Amino acid sequence: MKRSITLALLTMLGVGCNQSEAPPKKDSVDELWYEQTAENWMQALPVGNGRLGAMIFGNTDVEHLQLNEDSMWPGGPTLGDSKGTPEDLATLRALIDQGKVHQADKFIVDKFSHLEVKRSHQTAGDLFLDFKRNGKVSDYYRGLDFDKAMATVSYKVDGAQFTEKIFASHVDDALIISLETTAEKGLDFDIRLSRPKDQDIPTVQVTTDNNNELIMDGMVTQRGGIVENKPYPMEDGVKFQTRLKATSQGGTISASDRHLELRGVKSAVIYLVTKTSFYHQDYKTKAQENLSAVTSKSFEQLLQRHSEDFGEFYDRVHFSLGDAALDSLPTDKRLQRYKDGQVDLDLQTKLFDYGRYLLISSSREGTNPANLQGIWNNHIAAPWNADYHLNVNLQMNYWPSMVANLSELQQPLFDFSDRLLERGKKTAKEQYGIQRGAVMHHTTDLWAPAFMFSSQPYWGSWIHGGGWLAQHYWEQYRFTQDEDFLKNRAFPFLKEIALFYMDWLQMDPATGKWISYPETSPENSYFASDGNPAAVSKGAAMGHQIIAEVFDNVLSAAQVLNIEDDFIRELKEKRANLSPGIVIGEDGRILEWDKPYQEPEKGHRHLSHLYALHPGDAITEATPEAFKAAKKTLDYRLEHGGAGTGWSRAWMISFNARLFDGVSAEENINKFFQISIADNLFDEHPPFQIDGNFGYTAGVIELLLQSHEGFLRILPSLPENWHQGSISGIKARGNIEVAMDWTQNQLTKLSLVSPVAKTIDVKYGDIMKKLSLEANQPLMLDASLTPIANN
Repeated sequence: MKRSITLALLTMLGVGCNQSEAPPKKDSVDELWYEQTAENWMQALPVGNGRLGAMIFGNTDVEHLQLNEDSMWPGGPTLGDSKGTPEDLATLRALIDQGKVHQADKFIVDKFSHLEVKRSHQTAGDLFLDFKRNGKVSDYYRGLDFDKAMATVSYKVDGAQFTEKIFASHVDDALIISLETTAEKGLDFDIRLSRPKDQDIPTVQVTTDNNNELIMDGMVTQRGGIVENKPYPMEDGVKFQTRLKATSQGGTISASDRHLELRGVKSAVIYLVTKTSFYHQDYKTKAQENLSAVTSKSFEQLLQRHSEDFGEFYDRVHFSLGDAALDSLPTDKRLQRYKDGQVDLDLQTKLFDYGRYLLISSSREGTNPANLQGIWNNHIAAPWNADYHLNVNLQMNYWPSMVANLSELQQPLFDFSDRLLERGKKTAKEQYGIQRGAVMHHTTDLWAPAFMFSSQPYWGSWIHGGGWLAQHYWEQYRFTQDEDFLKNRAFPFLKEIALFYMDWLQMDPATGKWISYPETSPENSYFASDGNPAAVSKGAAMGHQIIAEVFDNVLSAAQVLNIEDDFIRELKEKRANLSPGIVIGEDGRILEWDKPYQEPEKGHRHLSHLYALHPGDAITEATPEAFKAAKKTLDYRLEHGGAGTGWSRAWMISFNARLFDGVSAEENINKFFQISIADNLFDEHPPFQIDGNFGYTAGVIELLLQSHEGFLRILPSLPENWHQGSISGIKARGNIEVAMDWTQNQLTKLSLVSPVAKTIDVKYGDIMKKLSLEANQPLMLDASLTPIANN
C-alpha cells in the first residue's frame, strides 16, 4: 500500500527534476490509487468481465457499486429497416445536380431519416453495503490493480483494519466482493439491491431467498423514448435477473424486507450474477445455475481463476518509460500536477495500460462490443444513448486490439457487424432500391438497425459505417494471417459492402468517373454558394477514400483466396474509374468535399478527410504530395482550435505518428492529459466517452511501431521526451510480435518473433534491411538491424 509523501520529500528524491535527467529506473506498478472515496461517478473505479461490470466508489459508510451489463437496452428490433424509396433517392440526386443543396439537406432528412431516436443503453442497477458502525476512519486507500484486474478499498476504523476486494470474473461470469475486518466485534452491515426508476415508475422488484440471497427481477424500459422527434414510450425491453448470495465466517446472515442483514461477521464473500433475455431465453434458470456454480468455489479459487484468465491477455504487453518514482503519489494528485504543467511520463504508461485493461474488461468473446462508454453507464438515458457511432467512435474502440496483441477481443465487433450486415441488406433494398449488398448509416444500437436516424443531415445521412467496419475485418487478417477467418468471415462481409458501393456509384458525365452521392463529411458542414451552411454534397473525400479502400481490400483478399469471377472483374472496372478521395486544393490542403468550400468550423473535431492517412494507409511517405498535404491539413485544423474533444485529440496522436512528427505527438499527449482526462483516468468528450482511452493506447504503439506500408518501421515517431524506454509483446501486420528497448532516443535492442518462417523488410531511421525469421525463434537485433546473440 502506498501513502502520499510531502512535496519537500519529493524534491529531495529528485521527482521535481527535469524529466531529461532520467531519475533512477524503478519498476512501475500498474495501478490507480487514491486517498479518499469517490465523490462522483467520474472518480469511481471500473471492473468488468466483458459483459458484466461495476463502478466502485469505496465509501466507508454506505459503499456503492453501480452495476453494469452490456445488453441492458429498451425496445427491440421492431423499428422498420428503412424509410424512403428509390424514387426519393433519384429526386435527392437531382436536387444536388441542380445545386439546390439546402433543399437536398431538408429532403434527405424528411424522406429518409427516423429523426431523433432516444433509446439508450442503461444501468443495471446499484448494490449498496450499509455499514452499521461509528468510529474514526484512518489510513484510507482505494485502488485498481490492472495486473490483478481487482479493485481494493482498505482503511482502519478506530484502529481495526477493514479490506474490501472486488473483481469481475469472465471465466466464472460473476462479480465477486470480499470483505474482511480485524475488528473484534466483526462487521455489521446490510446489503441492498436497487435500480433507478424510469419516470417515477419502478423498474425492478427485489425479493429475498434462503435468508442469504437477493433476487432483483426487472425489464429495461424507456418511457421517455423518442422516435422521429416524437414521444415514443418504450414499455418493454430486455428482461433480466440479478441474483446475489452472501456467505460469511462468523456472525449471522438473515433476510429482512428485501435486504440482507449481516451481523458480527469477521469476513464475507458476496457473489453477484446477472442474466438477460438478450442472451438467454431461460435467463432466470441461467442466473440460478450461474450463482450455484460460482458459490461452489472459494474466494481464493475464484480470484486465481480470474487472474489467470485476465492475465492471459493483459500480460502480453509491457511498456515502460523508465521512471516510476511518482507511484508514491495518489493518481488524482499526479494528474493535477500534470494539468499544472509537470509532465509525468509514468502516468502516460499507466494510461496506456489502462486502455488495455478497459478493452479486456468491456469486450470478450461472446459479449456485445464496447459501446460509447464501454459497459460502464449509470444512466437511464445516457449521453448519445451510449450506443454505437460508426463514423469513428466504435472503430476507435478497437484500434488497440490488433497492435496491442488482443486480436481475440475484436470478435464481439465482428459478431455485431455480421448482425448489422443483415439489417443493412434490407435497408439497401427498401430505402435505396439497391438489390446487392448492405448499407450502414451513422448510428446503431444493440438491435443493429442500419437505417438513418438524425434530425440533421450532417451526421445521420452518412452511409459509410459498413465500409469503415470492413477495414477491421481485413486488418484482422493482416495481423493474424488467419486464412480461415479471411475466407469465412472477412471476405463475405467485404463483398457485401463492395456490392452496395458498386451499385450506389453514379457515372459523373463531367469527369467520366464513378462518383458517390449524396455524400456528407461526418458532422461537418461547408458554406454553399449563397454563404449558408450545407451538409450534402456531390462527393466527399472520406466517402471516396473508404470506397477505394474497400475495393482494394476485396481485391487483395480475392488474390489470397484465388478468387477470380464476374464480381471481381466488375469490381476492378469500377475501381479503375473511381473518383479520387485524395484531391489537393490550391492552398495545399486535402479537399474535404468535392470543391474547395470554406467551412463554418475550421477547427472541427472530425478529421474525416484524413481517413486515408489513419486508420487507412493510402497516404504514406510513398505518396509525397498527399503526405505533405495531410500535414498541412492537420496543422490548419489545430491552428483553428481543432481536437477539442478527447477522442479527437487521441486521433491526433496517431496522425502525428503516421506523419513522423514526434514533436506534435508530444504536445498532443500533454494536451490530452491536461484537458481530457478525469480523476479516474476516463476520457472526457466531455462528457465521458471511452473511445479516447482506446485511441490513446493505439496511438502510443503507432508512435513506436508501424507496419501498414508493407514493412516494419521501428520507432518512427518517438517523442523527444521519451528518452529511454521499452515495450514488448506488441504486434505488427504479418503476425509478428515485436519488442524493443531504446536509450537517449536511440534504439538499443529489437526482437522479432513470427510463428512461421518468413522474410520481412524492417526499417529503422535510414536503415532498411530484409530479414529472415525462423518459426517461433526470436531474432535479436541491434540498432544497425544486425542480428546479435540471444541471451
